Amino acid sequence: MRILYGVVGEGMGHATRSKVALTHLLSKGHDIEVVVSGKAHKFLQDSFAQHPRIRIREIQGLTLAFRENEMDLGGTVLENLLKAPSSLLHNSLTYLEMQFDGFQPQAVISDFESWAYLYAANHMIPFIGIDNQQVINRCAHNTYITNDNSPEYWMTKIFTKAKLPGAYHYLATSFFFPPVKKPRTTLIPPILRPEILQAQRDPHDHILVYPSAALRGQIVPILRDLPYNFRVYGMPEAKQDGNVQQQPFSQTGFIEDFRTARAVIAGGGYSMMGEAVHLHVPMFAVPIKGQYEQEINVRYLKQLGYGDWSFQIERDRLARFLDDVPRYTQNLQRRYVPRDNQMLFGCLDELLHAISLNEPPPATLQSPAMRKYQGPLLPEEKSGDIPWDEIANPLLDTP
Repeated sequence: MRILYGVVGEGMGHATRSKVALTHLLSKGHDIEVVVSGKAHKFLQDSFAQHPRIRIREIQGLTLAFRENEMDLGGTVLENLLKAPSSLLHNSLTYLEMQFDGFQPQAVISDFESWAYLYAANHMIPFIGIDNQQVINRCAHNTYITNDNSPEYWMTKIFTKAKLPGAYHYLATSFFFPPVKKPRTTLIPPILRPEILQAQRDPHDHILVYPSAALRGQIVPILRDLPYNFRVYGMPEAKQDGNVQQQPFSQTGFIEDFRTARAVIAGGGYSMMGEAVHLHVPMFAVPIKGQYEQEINVRYLKQLGYGDWSFQIERDRLARFLDDVPRYTQNLQRRYVPRDNQMLFGCLDELLHAISLNEPPPATLQSPAMRKYQGPLLPEEKSGDIPWDEIANPLLDTP
């Protein structure tokens, strides 16, 4: 089958999980054209440079602007407005090039990327969404998760709903599994890169720290005041500063320190959080203010008992988290069973087979999955007041 695959370029989590899906699709003999923006373009270009059945095309996507550890809404709007004319021209030329090359996709897949979605809509091609954002729109959440139905939650929900509407099916990857309230929706476990699947958990006494750029300058003095050994990645140079070992990013070293860490301190992004939960590493997360998708991630992390979060790095809050690491570890071991990517692969194969037969979009799938649409919710679930056991037991699957 000929497949067009879109990957959003803001953040590398979309690219790493798309690489997993693309590798599987290629193993099944599909021909693929990928459209991708940002740093993700080079990553995927390098990853598949030698494969004859895939072509990576660069497009221009939206970018986010930040000030310290907060999204700068005004800066984001201005930056994207300024580059809009050149982006439109570039993306239009990419469209014409693909038309000229004669590639006619039979299915479109997108990891929250709009160019591929618009191509599917314009050509009336079945579209499959694979991302973690759709959990916000297509599942029911309790009032702690929605922050008492805050404006930020509703803005994020509306944006997610409007971004990629009307898909043939949505595969939403998640480490938490709330009730699915909309048809054509299936929840699957975190999509994991091979290095994480191969990693064997062996906890030592160090704490892995992977701060955002905005937090790198302020975190080391706080860590030095705590009675633990820290390994901080993403720093300009390697050096030992008391109990804090600073070093630039290293893929091999990072995963080794990840699988052996007592706990991890990092941002609020979904991908690393999903990896931490899979490895049973308790996590303290620092989400970016103004990105409510990250706030939903960290609220579930806390409510499930897998870790804690804060918008700021504070010594006392970190100390309480580190003291509670044994409890978080016990919760992870008791409540979360690590899984590989077979659920993703099975669901994806089933959907593409149905598309090849021109079948209508299935409300639910036959492939095993964590949770899938089973019809209308009960009235009390529509209000967002979901019983605790629906949240606390992530392995609970709808019969």
